[in-house]
Amino acid sequence: MKDENYTTPTSIQAKSIPLILDRNDVLGSAQTGTGKTAAFAIPIIQHLSNERENPSGQKKLKTLVVTPTRELAIQIGESFSTYGKYTDVTNTVIFGGVKQHRQVNRIRSGVDVLVATPGRLLDLMNQGIFSLNDIKYFVLDEADRMLDMGFINDIKKIIAKLPKKRQSLFFSATMPQNIVELSRKILTNPQKIAVNPVSSTAETIQQYVYLTNKKSKNALLLHILDDAELKQVLLFSRTKHGADRIVRNLKKKNITSAAIHGNKAQNQRQKVLTEFKSGEIRILVATDIAARGIDIDKLRHVINFDIPNEPETYVHRIGRCGRAGEDGVAISLCEPEESIYLRSIEKLTKQKIQVVSDNPYPQTDKPMTPIEKKEAEKERQQRRQEFFANRNKKRGAQNPGTKKNKRR
Repeated sequence: MKDENYTTPTSIQAKSIPLILDRNDVLGSAQTGTGKTAAFAIPIIQHLSNERENPSGQKKLKTLVVTPTRELAIQIGESFSTYGKYTDVTNTVIFGGVKQHRQVNRIRSGVDVLVATPGRLLDLMNQGIFSLNDIKYFVLDEADRMLDMGFINDIKKIIAKLPKKRQSLFFSATMPQNIVELSRKILTNPQKIAVNPVSSTAETIQQYVYLTNKKSKNALLLHILDDAELKQVLLFSRTKHGADRIVRNLKKKNITSAAIHGNKAQNQRQKVLTEFKSGEIRILVATDIAARGIDIDKLRHVINFDIPNEPETYVHRIGRCGRAGEDGVAISLCEPEESIYLRSIEKLTKQKIQVVSDNPYPQTDKPMTPIEKKEAEKERQQRRQEFFANRNKKRGAQNPGTKKNKRR
């Protein structure tokens, strides 16, 4: 802790760590950026250190952490390594999208902590690579995102393989009814903790919005990036193609940038993330799912090139900066068609986002050309399709198999 300059715990850490040390099951509502990983990793490392039975023998898998994305799994693995630096507690991370050979060898060599995404975890278990018979500590992280991504059946299969006697920790940014019902299947008499509900943004984040037109966004972005204070920026695009297009435009202006999204191979995504953290890349352009789990110390600036159509997504996005009490700045570029999303965000957060008056590309009432109208309509239809696709996906996650049964 001293090496990491940790002196005062965050709210989630202050509430969680004593409960976990006392071996309670915990149901925690906390958004990313509140110090949640340390809240469960530190006391688990403490338990494992105290319980070492045979230091020279083969290690048994005692802890399982399940999380929705590869990036978040890697981040949690790094945190266990950092916090357990002066202990003999070991961990490894497994996820899909890469060959399994190295991951299998690491598990077979013996580890205390396994951090995994659901698909690869079940795949290796079904191959008989390892079992969960000795698990004493189970963590389900980002449960709401897990269900949004359709992992509900995988989670149920994993739970069925766990020992009945265990300590379980369940964390989710939001607590809709389906999450509460899932938690009841995992937890026994849990202690409940709620920190920073998803409707709130960190007080340390200053929020600004530029009101502009769609065709002016690229020029406006370059104007904003002229500020030398923006040394490291996480920039959000609504689509994968949009992210790639932004990177191409930035590179034309000799601004170092790279995109991270679902169409990129895992090794590409990890390479880009490493280069961004080290400062080799100034602008990291990300889509929402790819950005889940990105945790960059002291990241100060987030830019929303596109305003998300779900206000909770905005809160998650800007929560990438201003983490653990640090200062942050969130800048959004809003075209007229996105103003309805902006109002939804302000309604959810109960905060008025400051409009930047010194704007060289303000919104105008100038009528759109036929080509612009065609593009705007295409974009509107695409957003509409994405909205209904996401809604149907959520409904499917909450009621798996319903449509199939109806057809039968």
